[in-house]
Amino acid sequence: MSRPGRPAGPAGGRAAPPQPAPVDPAELVCIAEFAAPQGVRGLVRLRPFTEDPEAVADYGPLYDRTGTRAFRIRITGPHKVGLVVKVDGVDDRDAAAALTGTRLHVPRSALPAIEDDEETWYQADLIGLEVVDQAGAVVGRVRAVHDFGAGDILEIDRPGDRASMMLPFTRAYVPEVSVAAGRMVIDPPEGLE
Repeated sequence: MSRPGRPAGPAGGRAAPPQPAPVDPAELVCIAEFAAPQGVRGLVRLRPFTEDPEAVADYGPLYDRTGTRAFRIRITGPHKVGLVVKVDGVDDRDAAAALTGTRLHVPRSALPAIEDDEETWYQADLIGLEVVDQAGAVVGRVRAVHDFGAGDILEIDRPGDRASMMLPFTRAYVPEVSVAAGRMVIDPPEGLE
């Protein structure tokens, strides 16, 4: 039973915040990941993938990869892996632990526009680009951009049965990226070709 003047809802008489409408997964860009619980009161460590770590709180609700589950966060402080956040509706360590590993996305339209300068792009823009060597021979297509902690790594699908190529995403190995042209030029180290 709810108290007079309070809406009926979950424990404590608080109404659950309304869920935003689902978002098309094809329109989502990954910007962060829940890392682990922080303490016992439902706080969560967040690993942001944005240039400005605190920008993750500026994009509105964050979505899971399906675009059907939304999360509203509030930054409570810094942490060595990124940030500590409070997630609406997450009030204990068990609920926080259940979020570990969940990648967080926003609709592409929520991100700031990028200047057309061929030096700036979102990692999501690189997925699917044709990859050629410096002689112009097709090497494959970008399958993913990974961040294992020491810098970005491109995963390149090669034609046929050949295994994917993993290449550090540095100017030395990737001297040219043209999102507008849909391709990148690579100069892989010997033995990696």
